Amino acid sequence: MVAALAIVLPSGDVSAPEAGETPNPGQSISSSSSEEFTDPCGTFDTKTRTPYAITGYWLVPSSDECTWRRQLEAMHKVGGDTVIRIGTGLQPRRIDLDGRVLDRDGVDVDPRYNSCRENGLTCFQAAEQDLRKANLNNRISWTYAYRTDEAFGKDLLRCPGMEKVITTDRAVFHRIVALADGSENTSCDFSSKARDYHLILVAARPDDSLTILLNVADRFGMKVFPALPVAPRSRPQTTNADPRHIGTLTMLTRRILHDYGARLADRESFGGVYQPFELQLREMTEDHPTLKVYAEQHKIVEEELKGKPILVSPYLDARKRVNFGATPEEVGVGFRALARTGVGIIAPQDSRGTGKVGLFWPDEREKDVDERLLPVVGRTTNGTAYHASTRDYYREMAEARAEMAGEGFNVQLWANIEAFEPTGTEACGNGGQRGRTDKERLDGAVAMAGRYVSKVISYMWTDFMTCGSPSLSDRLAADWDRPIAVDAVRKVRDIRNGIEVRGYNLAGSTVNVRWEGLEEPKKADVAAVGWHSAEPSPGLPTGTQVAWVPFDWKTVPKDVWVRITVSAPDGRESSAPLHVRAQG
Repeated sequence: MVAALAIVLPSGDVSAPEAGETPNPGQSISSSSSEEFTDPCGTFDTKTRTPYAITGYWLVPSSDECTWRRQLEAMHKVGGDTVIRIGTGLQPRRIDLDGRVLDRDGVDVDPRYNSCRENGLTCFQAAEQDLRKANLNNRISWTYAYRTDEAFGKDLLRCPGMEKVITTDRAVFHRIVALADGSENTSCDFSSKARDYHLILVAARPDDSLTILLNVADRFGMKVFPALPVAPRSRPQTTNADPRHIGTLTMLTRRILHDYGARLADRESFGGVYQPFELQLREMTEDHPTLKVYAEQHKIVEEELKGKPILVSPYLDARKRVNFGATPEEVGVGFRALARTGVGIIAPQDSRGTGKVGLFWPDEREKDVDERLLPVVGRTTNGTAYHASTRDYYREMAEARAEMAGEGFNVQLWANIEAFEPTGTEACGNGGQRGRTDKERLDGAVAMAGRYVSKVISYMWTDFMTCGSPSLSDRLAADWDRPIAVDAVRKVRDIRNGIEVRGYNLAGSTVNVRWEGLEEPKKADVAAVGWHSAEPSPGLPTGTQVAWVPFDWKTVPKDVWVRITVSAPDGRESSAPLHVRAQG
């Protein structure tokens, strides 16, 4: 995943009714801090809200600004709080005998860079000629390509004459000439000593998509997190970053962030940066090649954009039948190593969409896996397929996060819920290889992670939330206020035993308790006999609430697993039961 990120920081709680107030299904909620605005793309609704528990999404940018704005409007409507934008990476490229940049496989001429020419020479030939004019023995040892839909300012370049902008009918190219070790040529001296240089050809656009995104984000109260350049991948181990290119990567990162700092630092909607190089969380140390890349880039972020957070979204793999599957304890070790690289936000993918982790409770280990996971793990049980469940991994990472805070690494733990299935008859996104999921499964994923994280985001909006009719986003908007319980514990209140439930849309709800052998569920109305607070518990996502009802735990047989759900006033019940063991 390669992306840029945007976050909404609401000034007040617009997602939940006041304590004791009964929510109406489908009721729209207005945000007083937003305004409608009109432009050539039409009038956009910045007020209507049906906010769901997931508060952010990855997004593939559109070349059509109006399409992009409609997407942000739809995201804002169902939670509006995080937009992660797909981008591209830095790639070493071969040059043919005619000085033309070849594609990433080194076979054909890359048409994107074929138009980069100066005075009849290709951009590579022109750069080589200028370097040799400065010193006959200068040479270009590596050439890199970096394409983007952004436009950069003058602060991207450092040495006039040797570094320059080449404008064509199709694109704007930036020619950057770097020392081979990645250090800055602060004196811009190319003549006194022969050196090896790295040439970076940046294919940009005349119109800046990032500025467009910032402008739209301003209208919806969002904060944008652009992506850092993605590191070249090792071959054949493509899951790791190639350490040979760290110097050039960090130099380009420094240039881009310096340009951001000069142009965007004072923008209200510019909030931080996103680290898009994907990494599996497993047992590893700080000398891991990808973590080295992370650490180098993050130093530059601190230098150029001091105080801006860095977000990274590694993935999990709990499968037992692969030799790289990791246990929760091994993931905890990896989390600690990742935190030490200087990231501010770690949002692990729950990996349910890819089938690498399952959603199940301890008493469901002998239960058959979800039918939708069969293409990944086959027909088997949860306990045979996976080391543990999503909830076990987030619990372990929450403990690691608390430990790292004690060491001075104050990293936030978010959850990235994958909004797709491994395969499906209704395929959408990713070349049609992934299938649509449903709101019930999303509710279950939120319930699994929600107790341990401070924010829930999702991969991804385009196209998993928008394909089909009705789309998944339409279903979220229609059923946004169905209760989702993320945690249930025994709690004594005013000397009475009871159950405390944390989750979403709990006002006016009824708590339902079931266990095997019980003919009818035990029910307790929060408004009539319990207590409710719309204030989120410390460390839990915006929109979470707390409810308590009296309950006599002595009526539950010893060591039975109790299933707890919450029903809305209109009878809609939470899709994912919480499983609590009633120990004696």
